[in-house]
Amino acid sequence: MARRLRILIAHQPHHVVHRGHRQRPVFECLDDYQAYLNDLQTYRVSLGVALHAWCLMPNHVHLLLTPQDDPRTVSVLMQRIAQRATRRWNWRRDVAGSLWEARFKSRVIDTEQYLLACCRYIELNPVRAGLTGCATEYRWSSYSARMGTVSDEYLDLHDLYLAMGSDHQTRRKEYGKWCSNRPGPDVSEEIAV
Repeated sequence: MARRLRILIAHQPHHVVHRGHRQRPVFECLDDYQAYLNDLQTYRVSLGVALHAWCLMPNHVHLLLTPQDDPRTVSVLMQRIAQRATRRWNWRRDVAGSLWEARFKSRVIDTEQYLLACCRYIELNPVRAGLTGCATEYRWSSYSARMGTVSDEYLDLHDLYLAMGSDHQTRRKEYGKWCSNRPGPDVSEEIAV
């Protein structure tokens, strides 16, 4: 049976999820997380893909990406960073095989309401999973960067986020309020991949 075609659209945000093979961890040490982020930054910049939110969980990754004119850059980006992560993993452990479960999954985020809801969904993932009690305490998510507690070198602020206030402080305050109003199951189902 043929694989279902992935829908990718230029200039539209995409919620991308890539899971570890058999739900095993893909990040086991700080170096794994940092190397993935470094690769993500390198390739997204070279391919012209905006990164609006991200979260690296122990066994999967959530990204909110917007390709420019060529939507295939999302696939190229994901292929390159997955290959690099797999090579590092296999080299360190002297094994062979896939680190990732099949292909990444993606969903086009097509409404203003869902873009911010998707950011919240991605950035609060560690809280929902019980890895931390507070999103700002989780190092491997864009939430801390968005809230100004760490560098935001990996983050491209979307116009809808920027519209939340006229300055950084106001936007952060409004986004913090937005995140404290957790979505109901209907919104989570719409943005989950």
